[in-house]
Order: sequence, then C-alpha cells, then structure tokens
Amino acid sequence: MKKIQISPSILSADFSQLGNEIKRLEIGGADMIHVDVMDGHFVPNLTIGPPVIKTLRSYTKLPFDVHLMIDPVHKYIKDYADAGADIITIHPEATENLTDSINHIKSLKKKVGVSLNPNTELSVVLDYLNKIDLILIMSVYPGFGGQKFMPEIIKKIKDLNVIKKDKNLNFDIEVDGGINFSNAKSVLDAGANILVSGTTIFKENNGDIEKNIKTLRIA
Repeated sequence: MKKIQISPSILSADFSQLGNEIKRLEIGGADMIHVDVMDGHFVPNLTIGPPVIKTLRSYTKLPFDVHLMIDPVHKYIKDYADAGADIITIHPEATENLTDSINHIKSLKKKVGVSLNPNTELSVVLDYLNKIDLILIMSVYPGFGGQKFMPEIIKKIKDLNVIKKDKNLNFDIEVDGGINFSNAKSVLDAGANILVSGTTIFKENNGDIEKNIKTLRIA
C-alpha cells in the first residue's frame, strides 16, 4: 500500500505571504505543494504563472505538484517545467493530443499527471494509465477553493483503484476538492493515496497547519 501523502493547495494561502506560507507547510509536515494554475478560460478564475512559481521554488525543497487548468496547455508545459514544477498535471480536454503532451512532460524529466473533472469519464484515460505517474480526480468543478465535496466521486475513485490493481499498475491516485476531516477517510478507503486540501489545512483549528495535516493523514 502506498504511503498517504498530503499536498496542501496554496490557493487558500495568504497570497501576500506565499513564500512564508510554503515554509509553514514544509515545517507542518506537507509532502508536496499543490499549485493551482488557472487561466480564466479553461476555468473561471485566474491565479499564478511561471514567474511566481520560479520565485517560490527557492522557499522549499518539497516537490511542486502543479495542476495546469489552462487551454491550450501543450505550448506552456516547458515554461512550468523550467519554473520548477516536479509533477505536471494536465486535463485531457485542454490538449489536442494527450499522447504528445504526456511525452513532452516526460522528455522534460517531470512526473506526469492527468486530471479528471467530475464529468470526465475514466474511459478517457484508460489507454494512458501505463504511461503516467498520477491521476488527479477532481471532487469539485475546478475554479475556486472552498467548494463542497461531491460524494458521488467516491465511486470513480473505487473504480479507478480496481483498474489499477487489475492491471498491476503503480500510479498515484490524488483527489482534490472539498477534502476535509469528515470525508478524508472515505476518500482514502476508496483508494486514493494523495489528498489535496487548502481551506481545511489553512483555516481549521485556528490555522494549526501541523495538526490539520496530521489529522488528514490519519483520517
């Protein structure tokens, strides 16, 4: 069984103190840093780009788990790799050729993730599972932090985990969207091994990041 990892989303951090917030996450026991990149086109919000990621890179040695919610995505992949991303996750709908984009990420010596929105079927990625490192299952429609977890996503996690075991594959199953203390256990029990959480980690227990990360990990 894979180690349970916590990837805090800096979408819920204090943007005026991002470097210090990342240091707090590292001290608090985060396994990686989840960076949500939104273009205001593929999703209805704008966040940060390569220059900010490059600046933040010096604040921690933790892996940067970069989720690209941009369309078209392919031509920007190298920019995020050069900025310091360690894992680059893309959406199938945002590239004209998923195979080419996967190979491009691999050629840059980065881990490859593919993200599935709540309405994106598992069938979209079945032919690629042996080529990627991570599947990110969205349990909200991406765009904004603080949304409510969609419980119907549990079945998708379970189904993906069955496929993973049947094919004897080793990719990570990451879940993002409304993850909190009350639903983390059901997500992990379904087969996920990486939890993305922003609001819960930064806001619960008066912002006690270490306690919140530990509580999610042992849910």
